[in-house]
Amino acid sequence: MLPLLMPDRHRQVNAIHRQAENFARSKVGSWFFINVANPVDKLLVPLTRGRLSMGFGQQVGVLETVGAKSGQRRRIPLLFIRDGNHVVLIASKGGSTRHPAWYHNVKANPQVRFVGPGGITGDYLAREAEGDERSRLWSEAVDYYDGYATYQGRTDGRRIPVIVLEPV
Repeated sequence: MLPLLMPDRHRQVNAIHRQAENFARSKVGSWFFINVANPVDKLLVPLTRGRLSMGFGQQVGVLETVGAKSGQRRRIPLLFIRDGNHVVLIASKGGSTRHPAWYHNVKANPQVRFVGPGGITGDYLAREAEGDERSRLWSEAVDYYDGYATYQGRTDGRRIPVIVLEPV
């Protein structure tokens, strides 16, 4: 198997941060963040208004959705990037062949709440980016965290959705 080539990055990343990213994009690291860090961050991020997370220096916020089937409130910690006053989320699920549950929730119920660092807290309307916008935002997300490129290679052809949260 050939190694997946990572795109050139514009974002400067120090050696410690690079090692943390390498761990996070590994299969073990993906499992850790989905199964261990996320339950902790569901509580830690809102409690500290986004100042602390297990994301090792990454921007982590908590997306609050309404379950597509259950109708119950759901919280999921996610890496994010900003695009002006929009929050951009990547529905990678660590490179799974299936979309994450939160993606189905925002498609069924696009009115969401997001809690993140730097006062990025409030109500948003979620939509999926398409076309040129998706390409641009995907490139920016991969520049922020190049693990997304690794995850795309694991999806068995699933196109990882890019979700834009617009303030309401």
